[in-house]
Amino acid sequence: MKIRTLCLSLLFFALPAFAAAPKPPQAAVASAHPLATKAGMEILDAGGNAFDAAVAVSAALSVVEPYSSGIGGGGLWLLHRSSDGFETMVDGREYAPGAASAGMYLDKSGNVIDGASTDGPLATAIPGAPAALVYMAQKYGKLGLAKDLAPAIKLARDGFPLDERFHEMIGAKQDLLKRWPAAAAVFLDHGQVPATGWLLKQADLADTFELMAKDGDAGFYQGKRAQQMVDAVKAAGGIWTLDDLKGYKAVERKALTGDYLGMHIVSAPPPSSGGVVLIEILNILAGYDMAHMDAVTRKHLVIEAMRYAYHDRADYLGDPDFVQMPIERLMNPYYAAGLRATLLMDKATPSSALTPVTGPNLGNNTTHYSVLDKDGNRVSATVTVNLRFGSGFMAPGTGVVLNDEMDDFSSKPGVPNAFGLVGNDANAIAPHKRPLSSMTPTFLEKKDGIAILGTPGGSRIISMVLLGSLDFFDGGDAKSIVTLPRYHMQYLPDTVAYETGALTDAELAGLQKMGYSLRDQGHWGNMQAITWNYKTGKVSAASDPRGIGTAEVH
Repeated sequence: MKIRTLCLSLLFFALPAFAAAPKPPQAAVASAHPLATKAGMEILDAGGNAFDAAVAVSAALSVVEPYSSGIGGGGLWLLHRSSDGFETMVDGREYAPGAASAGMYLDKSGNVIDGASTDGPLATAIPGAPAALVYMAQKYGKLGLAKDLAPAIKLARDGFPLDERFHEMIGAKQDLLKRWPAAAAVFLDHGQVPATGWLLKQADLADTFELMAKDGDAGFYQGKRAQQMVDAVKAAGGIWTLDDLKGYKAVERKALTGDYLGMHIVSAPPPSSGGVVLIEILNILAGYDMAHMDAVTRKHLVIEAMRYAYHDRADYLGDPDFVQMPIERLMNPYYAAGLRATLLMDKATPSSALTPVTGPNLGNNTTHYSVLDKDGNRVSATVTVNLRFGSGFMAPGTGVVLNDEMDDFSSKPGVPNAFGLVGNDANAIAPHKRPLSSMTPTFLEKKDGIAILGTPGGSRIISMVLLGSLDFFDGGDAKSIVTLPRYHMQYLPDTVAYETGALTDAELAGLQKMGYSLRDQGHWGNMQAITWNYKTGKVSAASDPRGIGTAEVH
């Protein structure tokens, strides 16, 4: 018998956040690159707030790690304003071009064409990051867009020495970059992978940022830059139009909230699946006495909760402007209780026992940063171009690496994307629709403090934020959160992935006995976290040791 989700109609009532906290004694920035962290701190030191710093960090990351993010992509920015406790998400997720269609990546036999949704301009959605940065600077910042973009402009114009990670990324994707002369001219040294220490200058990208600083949205979505991008995309087989660019707008969406045993959770709503899935998992786990369980049973229950919530992700979630979703039901504690009743304490539930996600309904190379200013404003932002260097395509004269975010749609019901995620018609391609994401920028608050966290990692983002959230609940600080060993289950494939050393021999044996298929998959993620302890007043920030990022507190 197939296990089907319970169709409860009860509404989910989020618990209110704790009373406003005092101002933190220090500000903090944690990001995936030292130069981006420095840019954020520079803006804070100049009198900017956390929202100004967020714009500066995003722009700087466009320069120093375009293999992960950039203004040719998009992202989600979770904001907390300390003066009144207001929280919102700025949705800068890309959207599909107007000529996009559900079957655009299928051959005549109805099969997905390999690489069609990941490589080259046909794979590119309309970027959302530029609009989001302009929007945040103008509505929430203090310094103005030109000052917020100044550190990135200087980095792009003057250049910076190529680090080892950037060198490795170019080496891994050199064949893709060589397909597109503009990208090759920027990132390759006379057609070869540059040596570490090579001075990387990006004059065209600096010019693009200067157009944005001068003209705002119009500097990117209209005029010279827009025409250059559309002409180049069309010439290389893409389907962008000037109207696609001109019509793009960043939008604000109400943040999702939940509660885990008194810990308040604020996270991303659709078109991200992150907040829904995170809160659903924590609701399931809230019914167990996790603190007094042995390690094998605890991990078993976390894995099972992941399985059920990722299944619901695949079955229901998509762009809220296009599909109706039972979000309140999925996040309802009573719904979680119904799922919990089907879980066995000593046995894995085969994913094949859940309702298949294959028909119509009756998403590592992203980046994250966290910011806290001295007024208590905070930002948790996850930004991306999807796969490494996105589509690999750059329109000549722009310096902008374009995303391959179209792969985050479901090209065909039940067929996995590059991250192994399946979906159905809720996440099917449609004109100007935003693809479902796993980005999970999150705030956590307990009576004794707060945490700001998030990470890249494709489908594994949610599980990493989940484990970090449980660690913070148990008393972990920023360093503990980002260094925590990781494991992951996403419904399909029916395999538990784990980092090397994350599970002990006894845990591996215990989980195998329960019926799990387990796979060591090295290391993943690049979490950036900030914690602030109200009682001690201590602000801590940490960058994931798996990456090259830095965190600063002052």
